[in-house]
Amino acid sequence: MARLAQTAGLTDVQSEILATVRQFVDKEVIPRAQELEHSDTYPTDIVEGMKEMGLFGLTIPEEYGGLGESLLTYALVVEEIARGWMSVSGVINTHFIVAHMISRHGTPEQKQHFLPRMATGEVRGSFSMSEPDLGSDVAAIKTKARRTDDGYVIDGAKMWLTNGGSSNLIALLVKTDEGAEKAHQNLTTFLVEKPEGFGEVAPGLTIPGKIDKMGYKGVDTTEAVFDGYKIGADMVLGEAPGKGFAYMMDGVEVGRVNVAARACGIAIRAFELAVEYAQQRKTFGKAIAEHQAVAFKLAEMATKVEAAHLMMVNAARLKDSGERNDVEAGMAKLIASEYCAEVTQDSFRIHGGYGYSKEYEIERLMREAPFLLIGEGTSEIQKTIISRGLLREYKSRS
Repeated sequence: MARLAQTAGLTDVQSEILATVRQFVDKEVIPRAQELEHSDTYPTDIVEGMKEMGLFGLTIPEEYGGLGESLLTYALVVEEIARGWMSVSGVINTHFIVAHMISRHGTPEQKQHFLPRMATGEVRGSFSMSEPDLGSDVAAIKTKARRTDDGYVIDGAKMWLTNGGSSNLIALLVKTDEGAEKAHQNLTTFLVEKPEGFGEVAPGLTIPGKIDKMGYKGVDTTEAVFDGYKIGADMVLGEAPGKGFAYMMDGVEVGRVNVAARACGIAIRAFELAVEYAQQRKTFGKAIAEHQAVAFKLAEMATKVEAAHLMMVNAARLKDSGERNDVEAGMAKLIASEYCAEVTQDSFRIHGGYGYSKEYEIERLMREAPFLLIGEGTSEIQKTIISRGLLREYKSRS
């Protein structure tokens, strides 16, 4: 059989892109990931390499200088990058979400203003929905934008911005009083341009220092504090107040496919490390891979990797076709993140005591995999989305 996580029906262009990315990951990412991750250092040189390959413009339409590739191509690229180091995939994840939202919902002026520079990586996006007290209840957002004669004034605090300091564009979801009866119809998405860095980066906007995390090192995760921040009405995404929730949810569907792809990438790498180690490590006179307990574990791990990859590919292809994919994206994110945690832990166990050493790559994966259980919605939120979709499709006629 072919190696795990192969995708049928790819074009020659897609195959060439993936081969180039895999070569880049093997040569530039994997050899450096341990050192950069342990020191929590932003992967500047790796990001520059991705710029040169055009990865920041992967899904941006060709008319704006991008490659115009599909969500499937993007997801497979993310899978390859996460196989090397998940933090690098985090650098481009929020960027892709913001680019997708502008491409789908932005005004012609917003597209022309942002997309060409996003395609080159000159402008890099971050995505801000969560708040310190918010959790999964998006409709309960407290950060407010108050209408003035010449635009809006924003006040409030946002949380968990990936690339909060290194990005220079934030897609920001806030509350505006549109008079709608439903809370989510009173939310608006703003496109906030800002300088890179930390501290008070613009009048009324402060990006505090990086949040220290268990894993997912290198990439910066921050808060964003708005205190009388002024912004023009032309920076409302699509110039459509009150539609921010719908725009964000469209972006989140892309994000869930991304998280599923990242989980697949980590699981693939965890399996690769396990199967290599199991053939080298010997006990009782033979490689541990020849012991049935380990061989069966490898078989289970490989099956989980393959199942997660197939569901991720299906969700991406559905989104590309224009079909609604909230259920499929939720299913892919659910199974890929859960299987990733299980495969990574199995790989850790196969490594035995060496897996606990920072000299071994599996130690890093053990700290990265749990993030995917909560990123872009917890497993419980995915189950809620999936069950609602199923009940919608299988509604009882009794």
